[in-house]
Amino acid sequence: MKFNSIKAFSISGAILLVTGASSCLKDKAVPLYNDEQVAAVNYSWAATADSVQDRLYSSYLSANGKYFKENNADKTTFHYWPNAHALDVMVDAYIRTKNDVYKQRMLSLLNGIKESNGNRFQNNFYDDMEWLALSALRSYEVTNDNAYLDAVNILWTDIKTGRNDIQGGGIGWTKDRSYFKNTPANAPAIIFATRLYRVQKNAADLQIARELYTWLKGKLVDPANGILWDGVNYNNDGVITKNKYTYNQGVFIGAGLELYKTTNEVAYLNDAIRTAKATIQDLELSPGGILKDEGQGDGGLFKGILIRYLTLLVQEPAVPKADKDAMISFLNFNATTLYTQGISRPQLLINSNWKSKPGATIDLTTQLSGMMLLEAAATLSKQGLIK
Repeated sequence: MKFNSIKAFSISGAILLVTGASSCLKDKAVPLYNDEQVAAVNYSWAATADSVQDRLYSSYLSANGKYFKENNADKTTFHYWPNAHALDVMVDAYIRTKNDVYKQRMLSLLNGIKESNGNRFQNNFYDDMEWLALSALRSYEVTNDNAYLDAVNILWTDIKTGRNDIQGGGIGWTKDRSYFKNTPANAPAIIFATRLYRVQKNAADLQIARELYTWLKGKLVDPANGILWDGVNYNNDGVITKNKYTYNQGVFIGAGLELYKTTNEVAYLNDAIRTAKATIQDLELSPGGILKDEGQGDGGLFKGILIRYLTLLVQEPAVPKADKDAMISFLNFNATTLYTQGISRPQLLINSNWKSKPGATIDLTTQLSGMMLLEAAATLSKQGLIK
């Protein structure tokens, strides 16, 4: 992942929680809603998720059909890590609908990513490879197609070369900056290694996950509140970069949850819950109860990643009811706000600020974050957790 400039925010506010109720809103032009109007909407989550999945293909697919381009307008560049997440959202859609069109799109994209990346899956960025490994592993689990598992094993072999003893452990960010250790290169690796262990039963993978987790928790988790810092040793000087991004909270939540599900050690689950609670209460990360606008570019994807792993956490039966209810309310408020305020209709473009309509040009990253939230809402609605 190549960071674009991320704006700094200084925000205060209180968390507001609402739930949706009756009458119908389809995918057509709608006005901005105040709180009372939002409460009167019947949210068609699955239909809207279907619509934005179709919009992804019609507005973002490259001319050669191999990948999704940088934005819906004139930027046609291939970027590796957003396309890995595009594969993930198509897996979401396939799980939700069981529609074989998504299986076809998934395999086409896997092959297209490889071709667009110089006919190889390996990349200079360890975090980028981890995202493709995660989405390919999910694809394998729902399709049983060995093409995905082959990609997974190629990627994992390369990812493991990023481990070194600089700063006491962890995986480096890139192959040419292995001394910089950050949350984005380590937490997704923990999620992936733990899931891969459940599939292949290689004890070494679970051990790697445990070791990376111990290092990450000891080095980049704020002991005062469970919030994740971004990285350490960026300038090869041992300094911790304490920037707070929604992305980093999400992947640590996912890491703790996956290790808990695999080992049944409650300390991992408690860590995930602590970080989740801190995130939804943090006035910088979640001003007014809505995840902050982290711009377009790379930052456009950050919120969606948090949404993905927070959604998995609320579905874990062992999470205490009070904590689960607070997280569900938070997810519901973000989803209803996006649905009524952050989507342009009939264009179905999604803004980086979920409280306002987007402009005419939206980056793939930003669109994907909104899609992750809509897919999450469709899943939680089907389970009766939100309306």
